[in-house]
Amino acid sequence: MCPEWDTLSEDAQLALSHAALGHAIEVVATQAEFLAAEIEIGTLKDRGGSEALRLLVAVVRVTGRSTGTPAGHA
Repeated sequence: MCPEWDTLSEDAQLALSHAALGHAIEVVATQAEFLAAEIEIGTLKDRGGSEALRLLVAVVRVTGRSTGTPAGHA
């Protein structure tokens, strides 16, 4: 952890943590979409993965949007 983190207010820490979580959700969802597309065009062997990845995308995005305000304290 950066020493500067401790100098931030709790609200700032929560806001940054929430933003980082949102970014992580989009990274995971984007990578899953990319892998699903690669399976569909035949670059990767299809073992039912594209449907499973798209389900993961939906779950990650819905769960990520429903988090609202993080619970607890930073």
